[in-house]
Amino acid sequence: MERLNSFSTLGANEIAFAADNFGTPVYVYDEGTILDRCHECLNMPNAYGLTVRFAMKANSNRSLLKLICGAGLHLDASSINEVIRASLAGVPYDRIMLTTQEVPQGEARIKLEELMLSGLKYNVCSLRQLRQIAGFAAANGIDIAIRIHPGIGSGESATRNTGDDYACFGVHLMDVKEALSIAEANGIKFRHIHVHIGSGADPIIWQQNIDHELDIISKHFPDAETVCFGGGLKEARMPDEKSADINQLGNYAKKKIEAFYEMTGRKLKMEIEPGTYIVANSGYAITRVIDKKSTSLLNFIITDGGMEINARPLLYSSRHPVYIVSEDGTQVKSSEFESNASGWEAVVAGKCCESGDCQTLDSDGRSIPRAMAEPETGDIAVIGGTGAYCSSMTPFNYNSHTQIPEVLFTKDRDLKLIRKRQTLEQMLENEL
Repeated sequence: MERLNSFSTLGANEIAFAADNFGTPVYVYDEGTILDRCHECLNMPNAYGLTVRFAMKANSNRSLLKLICGAGLHLDASSINEVIRASLAGVPYDRIMLTTQEVPQGEARIKLEELMLSGLKYNVCSLRQLRQIAGFAAANGIDIAIRIHPGIGSGESATRNTGDDYACFGVHLMDVKEALSIAEANGIKFRHIHVHIGSGADPIIWQQNIDHELDIISKHFPDAETVCFGGGLKEARMPDEKSADINQLGNYAKKKIEAFYEMTGRKLKMEIEPGTYIVANSGYAITRVIDKKSTSLLNFIITDGGMEINARPLLYSSRHPVYIVSEDGTQVKSSEFESNASGWEAVVAGKCCESGDCQTLDSDGRSIPRAMAEPETGDIAVIGGTGAYCSSMTPFNYNSHTQIPEVLFTKDRDLKLIRKRQTLEQMLENEL
């Protein structure tokens, strides 16, 4: 069996089988890779206890939520609908924390209160959210968390930085005193303090955030029992990238939390919220090469899946590995992770009527070629690193293309359908 890369047991034969039996394009997720990442995060060094919350916005498929939570992770939800979705997947409310920009009103407000009474932890992100829920929380003896905007952040792109002053997530440091005043007036104590600086954060800045958040707690939150350092752990989708070192970051946090205890006598439990780190490299978007074109400058291969199944290159200038697999599944013709390309170069383009519908773009949004073996029409082009922020975020109905199916490659080497392909009728059913 010829494998796609060194970290997955998924091979060319399984890729071709999925393409033939479920149609293309289709997402395939490697169960073994997901579980390996879950266990790695759960074993992160810590001082006085650790909770790992999967950021379900990265991929909210029911089967994956069951798999991940079954491995021992809790959940980070970004909307009330995500909370309900997680509950429908069998996740208890007391294993979910809601951190959202929403300010629930009317029926949504009633639903939020119902969920909190059932065990949901609510992480307030603004003074308005705090004012609206403080009385209810106090009357029912419910602790609430608070997300702090630290004024510093990091991310793979400017649009993925959630901690600097160009982003609006959390209660800014300059508003902390007012938040504490609101809490005191309602008899609320903040026991859970949260900071998230961005997605794909520089590990050095992620480490600096540990110091920064502990300093914030020592100055402003005498009742804090849990410190959440957020997610954004750097994942290497490409071979020239370097992933965050979980053990190094954990040991650093452990050392700092222990020093905090020596200074204050307070033992803080740690939380992290990985999303991309758990699922990104488990995912592969399998497409067919449906055409080939050339200009005076570039070669193009046209695939039957592009920005409508992976918009990250267009949105963030993100890079994803490209694998070319023979139509019959007997050969991996070229891979970003192994130097078996012929020297031929091409841009990997999709079928959408959009110049940005390319999987190979530079930081200015221009098409750039990748070295690969020249594929035949009908060969399979596999886009790696698509387990996170692809099925959950891409504009799948653009040009009236339907949402593609999702398949789980199990540890037993079965390919199990976990989302059916959307039909045209389903896409149109709510139109009047």
